[in-house]
Amino acid sequence: MFITASKPQRWQDLPNGQWLQEAIEEKLAPWWPKVFGYHLLNLGPLSAGIDKPNLPVGKTFSIAPEGKASLTGHYSELPIQNGVIDAAVCSFLLDFETNPYSVLRETDRVLISGGYLFIVGFNPLSPAILGKILPRYQERLPWSGRFFTPARVKDWLGLLGYQVVGDERLAYHHLMTDITDESIWQHALQAWLPGSGAVYILVARKLETPLTPIADRQRVRQPNWSAAPTAGRNGPLRVYDNDKE
Repeated sequence: MFITASKPQRWQDLPNGQWLQEAIEEKLAPWWPKVFGYHLLNLGPLSAGIDKPNLPVGKTFSIAPEGKASLTGHYSELPIQNGVIDAAVCSFLLDFETNPYSVLRETDRVLISGGYLFIVGFNPLSPAILGKILPRYQERLPWSGRFFTPARVKDWLGLLGYQVVGDERLAYHHLMTDITDESIWQHALQAWLPGSGAVYILVARKLETPLTPIADRQRVRQPNWSAAPTAGRNGPLRVYDNDKE
């Protein structure tokens, strides 16, 4: 059984953290103007630390179990009502959660139909997997967490009824030393194995209706959980205080 690893609380907690933050911000910058609505939710402190220029959203919230955040709560039990969040950012969070799929299900619950979900994680199909093999790095961030393949995360998103509209890689490096943009072998990896970047970025949108054709519905094995409602916005954002229940 996986025991929850210590989570990075700042970008500086990760090797090459500042480089990764700036590279991710550069990749995500073209997406922010496409997000319209009232509320954006940052899951975890790293998500909140990402600069989001030209974001046409009324208010941005952050949530974390502890520390400085707009809301305090667990990622798998968000204190927010159904269908009121227009976009959510999940940056290097699934890698360190006991049940990452439950985090996605709960995020799906609070997102509106057509809402955006931005996921950033570590790619095991990359040079970064070396840190999990070498004993001296196995207990360090980020190798103390789990690395899920982008394909597996896409499968989870497909089960929840999302369409992946963006899929990128960056950091063609093992992360155990400083990243230098002039490295010849990094450029070679990017050119010949574009899917081998140490970090993946997935951008997904919540569909109003599933993509399964009518003729194929009988052949699809139904999951043993109930799908989150895909109704539109249910009024203003409401935050629940679990301590008062």
